[in-house]
Amino acid sequence: MNHDMPSSAATEVFSTHSVYGAPCWVSLTSRDVRTTEEFYSAVLGWEWRPMRLGDRFRVALADGRAVAGIAAVAGMWQMAVAWTPYFAVRSADEAAARVQERGGTSAVGPLSLPPGRAALLADRDGATFGVWEGELFSDWRAWHRAQPAFIRLHTRDAFDAAIFYGEVFDWASTGPGYCEVHYEGEEVVLRTDGEVVARIESGALGSAPDPAIRPHWQVHFAVKDVAACARAAERHGGSVLSEGPEEAALRDNEGAQFTVTSRRGR
Repeated sequence: MNHDMPSSAATEVFSTHSVYGAPCWVSLTSRDVRTTEEFYSAVLGWEWRPMRLGDRFRVALADGRAVAGIAAVAGMWQMAVAWTPYFAVRSADEAAARVQERGGTSAVGPLSLPPGRAALLADRDGATFGVWEGELFSDWRAWHRAQPAFIRLHTRDAFDAAIFYGEVFDWASTGPGYCEVHYEGEEVVLRTDGEVVARIESGALGSAPDPAIRPHWQVHFAVKDVAACARAAERHGGSVLSEGPEEAALRDNEGAQFTVTSRRGR
């Protein structure tokens, strides 16, 4: 999703019809744009530009390419500080209705955010995600390869969650643009054009006090040096939840969780 995509600059426009049901954007709800910018600039090397939606909204750039969004609305809308993946849909209203019909909930929207519509939803285990209807980037595949490695759902039951999301997003439907679902061991793996874009794994506990254990979507960002990102997070007010040679789970300076993954391990 891109709230600030200038249509005149796009030589080829992708829409949510092109990558239906696939993750198409990631966004962070924050309390303070300035401190959030400083943290992610230090940890991930991002630069920033404003959005037309106002001072509370910013776009993160990696090598000049938009890779993520930040909305300083957590306090204003009484929302948790968190990273949220957005999935491409043909109709945000229809997707929201499907979620509610299957035991999920609607938190915000659907709202009109030109050039499209968006909604913030939760599945029946409480994991938050968004949907986006409308124009995407001029090269969605380049966005996917630029920084987000993939997203992972930690949930109570991976196969039950796959049924829920599959019915909402028409996963495994035939035809161009639909996502492929594969069962690999204990995981459910979602692919678009053969590339892994999401994974679902079991083991989360719905009543756990620690949000890292409760059902949630975790955003993974591909980086060159996992250890350097972890040290930078610690120096700038964040923390390291776990760390290995190829991956580290981090919290930013406001408490939002995310993961950095080595580009070699993608």
